[in-house]
Amino acid sequence: MPSFLRWSDSAITYDRSDHPEYVPHLGRCPLIIDPIVGTKLLTKVLMDGGSGLNIMYSEILDAKGLDRTCIWPSGTPFHGIVLGKQAVSIGQIDLRVTFGDCSNFRTETLTFEVVDFDRAYHTILGRPCYAKFMAIPNYTYIKLKMPGPRGIITVSTSFQHAYLCDVGNCECAATVVVSGELAYIRRDVV
Repeated sequence: MPSFLRWSDSAITYDRSDHPEYVPHLGRCPLIIDPIVGTKLLTKVLMDGGSGLNIMYSEILDAKGLDRTCIWPSGTPFHGIVLGKQAVSIGQIDLRVTFGDCSNFRTETLTFEVVDFDRAYHTILGRPCYAKFMAIPNYTYIKLKMPGPRGIITVSTSFQHAYLCDVGNCECAATVVVSGELAYIRRDVV
């Protein structure tokens, strides 16, 4: 007899009722959402289905007043966050993440790798988040759906907000590349 996950009987579908009035640049906008993490609303959270990690930036942890004493050491190395380099987290932290609104919401505890480098987003939620919430993204409509206690929870953003976050991410990446090139040049000059 199979052991079914809670809410696994909820069908998640996308149809014309999800379609925005206009879809600019089909598939180019990132899925940016605004969940509650801990007790704080974060407005620039990247949903990255290609990432095997949930990432919290130490600067955001501090800025939002989230408790650093709950970080435990991990030393987990990973790739693909800092261009061409291996990154190592300063530790892990468990934080409650809430999607939805007062009429239908869902909260789960997620483990985050805490990193100490530049960022354009408040946090990145990867496959562990998708799996825990049984969430299904739609990058055409830039929406995320998941089962909740009162039916399907739909989380979305505007194309303008997604675009502005993407521009910020590109600027942050360019800064990191330039600073890395400057460090390399300075090392060769000395």
